[in-house]
Amino acid sequence: MSTATASNLPSPVEAFGAPGIGPTFAAGDKDMVTTSLGSSRVWATIGAGVLNEVFWPTTSRPQLRDLGFLVTGTGYWSEVKRTASYTISTPDDAIPLPTIVHQHEHFQLVLQIVCDPDRDAVVIRYRLDGIGTQADPELRLHVLAAPHLGGTGHHNTGWIEHGALHARHDHEHLAIVATQPFAATSVGFVGASDGWQDLAQHGVPTWSFDTATDGNIALFATLAEHTGEIALAFATSSPGARTLAGAALSMGYEEIAQQFSAGWGMWAATLPAFSETTPERARLARTSAMVIKTHEDRTFPGAIVASLATPWGAAHDDPGGYHLVWPRDCAETGLALAAIGLGRDARCTTMFLAATQSEDGSWPQNFTPGGEPYWTGHQLDETALPVILAVKLLELGLVAHDHRSMATMVRKAARALAASAPFTDQDRWEETAGLSPFTLAATIAALAGAASSGWLDRDDAAYALSLADWWNSRVEELCYVSDAPIDTTYGTAGHYERVALASEGGTRGSIVLANRAGQQFEVERLVGLEFLAFVRYGLRAPTDQRIVDTVTIVDGELRRDTPGGPLYHRYQDDGYGEHDDGSPFDGSGIGRLWPLLTGERGMYAYDLGADTGPYLDAMVASTSMANLLPEQVWDSAAIVSRRLAPGRPSGSATPLVWAHAEYLKLLIASTRGIRADRLEAVATRYSRRVDADTAHIRGERSLSTTAATLVIEASRPFRLHYGTDEWNLPHDIDSVPLGLGRHGAHISRADLDPSVTTINWTTFDLASASWDTVEHRITLR
Repeated sequence: MSTATASNLPSPVEAFGAPGIGPTFAAGDKDMVTTSLGSSRVWATIGAGVLNEVFWPTTSRPQLRDLGFLVTGTGYWSEVKRTASYTISTPDDAIPLPTIVHQHEHFQLVLQIVCDPDRDAVVIRYRLDGIGTQADPELRLHVLAAPHLGGTGHHNTGWIEHGALHARHDHEHLAIVATQPFAATSVGFVGASDGWQDLAQHGVPTWSFDTATDGNIALFATLAEHTGEIALAFATSSPGARTLAGAALSMGYEEIAQQFSAGWGMWAATLPAFSETTPERARLARTSAMVIKTHEDRTFPGAIVASLATPWGAAHDDPGGYHLVWPRDCAETGLALAAIGLGRDARCTTMFLAATQSEDGSWPQNFTPGGEPYWTGHQLDETALPVILAVKLLELGLVAHDHRSMATMVRKAARALAASAPFTDQDRWEETAGLSPFTLAATIAALAGAASSGWLDRDDAAYALSLADWWNSRVEELCYVSDAPIDTTYGTAGHYERVALASEGGTRGSIVLANRAGQQFEVERLVGLEFLAFVRYGLRAPTDQRIVDTVTIVDGELRRDTPGGPLYHRYQDDGYGEHDDGSPFDGSGIGRLWPLLTGERGMYAYDLGADTGPYLDAMVASTSMANLLPEQVWDSAAIVSRRLAPGRPSGSATPLVWAHAEYLKLLIASTRGIRADRLEAVATRYSRRVDADTAHIRGERSLSTTAATLVIEASRPFRLHYGTDEWNLPHDIDSVPLGLGRHGAHISRADLDPSVTTINWTTFDLASASWDTVEHRITLR
């Protein structure tokens, strides 16, 4: 008998071709998203009929590009995700437990995928059957997995150990095991020595590399049987990952699936029946609620990422993608949850937002579920919407008036809005600075809502309401333009712009659009659906002629009638979408149709008392085969090679949680008369004309007003120096606190001679002992 020692064991064989080709993620158009409702911290996505990105231990951390299957037989081999001939079914629209059937001329492959509720593991049950009267003796099934541990395809290392496929990146580990020992295994570098390259060159597996170190790697194995189960698991050590995978296999798919279904079934029982609508609409409503729930983090409850997808992920290696929290999307989703009766979920999301608020009262542009900022932009609507959500929950009785964290959040956010509004560094599409109607409407609603909530002290509430009244009175001055060339085209008197410039006279002039290689466009020509927020929040009547005129232009410029119904572009000349040939967005492209905008247009129809059915049905028709709503829908001729068809999801991101939220809002309004976004105190106040008695003046070089009281404002104490009609009778006034951290000096028109027509003013900053070098003018009307 001889004993093996380290000196006589064969050396591991390292794969060639390091570090492999540049990594990418999987395509953004998912078939399905799934997770358990247990204690495990794994989220899985399915695309092209196979498992692709898997997230662990949070919804922002992708650890796998994909795990696909290849089939070899006599004289052929096939990668099933490229064949793309498959169906997906689930036991219930609200239970994300998929069965996928791939059909090929030589075989049928059935896959069933489940996330283990108790372990950080995914189990796949498979069955491969040959097609034809005679069994193919060469029929084999193979697994090909592409780890992206650490959220990247760079610097991964793979190896074979104890018959399992292993990978690691720093302290994050993956293991893949099977019920029967693998018949053959290999690891390699993508594009050089991986299993796909082996089959492409030889038709059958020939390579058996033991290690692939520090690169973009792939794991490959031949399954011993045509039926069985495999499991992949994640841990902070390779033995830990292998143990979890093995334990999941020991329990087996059947028992895990029963536990998985029981958990989701209990949750689904809390959903409304949606019985007042058509079966197709009800089906999408249940799926929409499930999609939102699937995107909630387990470690950080209430954190809902925008999508478990990376737009056009197969074309790049962006580690962020859409699997981040956007406060806007999160708040819009919380409003939808509250509207359909999931009050606990809506509260949980609001508490999460309160915990991630910045000290200055705003929120980062986006961040991980753990609160780490990712992008660095500032969008004012992302400060306003959490306030609207919190006040809506108070209005619905879902949070108490004495809820300390809600009161603190609203106070801080109101101060931030008062300090920054009405102009925003970025609009809601994260592209353009200036004055966006959506941002302006949300800010007015948030301030007026905060004032009505009782969460602000008396002075802060009075100031917030006065400021909201002032901005509401100036909406048309700020973002409405008359007699533009586009009005001549449509026979309208004027329209609300998509965005106005921050400069004086900002309703006319040129603007550089994002994703258009620096091209400039006239702001008075550009329209979007942002202005409909004035109606949604109750600031303007749906029959207001200015609203009606702008809808006429929007329907003419942005609406497209797809095979499933009307869908909308964001704005003319949008560059965020695929190119003409269907190739992915690469910094420029052609913006496609957005189903969530159809939801917003449908809400306007509801407010008019018109039929919302065409909008609901258009959203239903735009879904994926498993009923997921995409960010964008393809609006050109079909391109079969890129899986692009008119009215169907494009390659951007499917699902988009915000789109599912908008669908639920429209459906619940249409069937139960519930307006998810509207604060009743705000809508009641502005249902009648509210004249702003006080003008809040914030450094405008020139301004014309009829207000009885003028308040010159700044963020810190100052001395106002002013005179009338070209500096007659100069005066100095020290500012006083106004509320919400603002300071101001008051001028009452009652104290002025009635003949005065202008006020000239400037300020002296008391802290820096410096003069404002600009001379300002107020024209009194």
